[in-house]
Amino acid sequence: MTAVDRRERVFVNRDAVATLHGEAPARDPLDLHRRLPEYAPTPLRDAPGIARDLGLDRLWVKDESQRMGLPAFKILGASWAVYRAIQQVLPNRTSRDGGETLEEIARALEPLKPLTLSCATDGNHGRAVARMARLLGLDAHIFVPADMAPARKAAIAGEGAGVTVVDGTYDDAVARSAEEADERTLVISDTSWPGYEDVPRRVIEGYSTIFWEVEDEIRRRGEPGPNLVAVQIGVGALAAAVVRHYRRPDAAPRALILGVEPTRAACVLASMEEGRIVQVPGPHDSIMSGLNCGLPSAIAWPLVSRGIDAFVAIEDERAREGMRALAGEGIVAGECGAAGLAGLTTWLRSFGVEAAGRRALVISTEGATDPEAYRRIVG
Repeated sequence: MTAVDRRERVFVNRDAVATLHGEAPARDPLDLHRRLPEYAPTPLRDAPGIARDLGLDRLWVKDESQRMGLPAFKILGASWAVYRAIQQVLPNRTSRDGGETLEEIARALEPLKPLTLSCATDGNHGRAVARMARLLGLDAHIFVPADMAPARKAAIAGEGAGVTVVDGTYDDAVARSAEEADERTLVISDTSWPGYEDVPRRVIEGYSTIFWEVEDEIRRRGEPGPNLVAVQIGVGALAAAVVRHYRRPDAAPRALILGVEPTRAACVLASMEEGRIVQVPGPHDSIMSGLNCGLPSAIAWPLVSRGIDAFVAIEDERAREGMRALAGEGIVAGECGAAGLAGLTTWLRSFGVEAAGRRALVISTEGATDPEAYRRIVG
């Protein structure tokens, strides 16, 4: 483990590449998502007041406060990963293009019951996995760190899942959940470990829907795309999806990508400083609870370390300021949801718009998942 550096700081990646060659993100996950209950593209909102304050021509906020009945984006990765995992246990009953309905998949799974979906979570991913289990008529067992807000634990239990509190950090919960895998339990993790890589790779693929929706909407408006994208980093899955989309060979314009972490859990920034994956010891006690991760995903690392231009570690107060600023634009964002804007603001105030570009995109990854905390911070 590396020592914890709790300062606000920036790491500029001098080795960041303009293009990543290889498999570009496909629209297969989007095709599946369109068949899920309550699917609709989430809003791409303009934030003109914040843009003006930051000296930007345009600031788009991809508002993930309501995604298929859940208050966060995580159902996109969870649903695609669950679907692809089910392909492994029902290889003759599901197709590569996602043509089946949930009802058809649920019927095909009947002979395999009891079957459980399990994972570790610091909030939204676990609820999304539990929701998929409920939709498919399966059991769910979710492991959470000891310091998770009661409202988030209650939301997971409200999906019908069993919730086990692990005495430790999110990383400890991940280790505990890994022990669950057997012929009756599918572990649907958004982070990887040695020998467990396929499912977290599918989670990253699932998040591609966000950016296809952004691109389609901007094209519909007849506007040029962003030349600066700020993205939150926990273990790195969402950030890896950003890199896959905006570093694909046909992406234009070339966007500067900014990764944002809390100072209390800046594991990717610390790894960039060391030039290798390192673990940042706990406690990881930022209010940005979904980003309280001490170890980067080994699957995400090759993408984020090569494709992200700069990394920013921010204090909790920056997230609070971001929540209030977004509320002023009529956007409800929780602590993690506002972190992208907070990191963008920190970067621009340090380096100016000329170092980045004047059309920026941030992803508000969650709504008020802890309503009491939201009221306390925003009013």
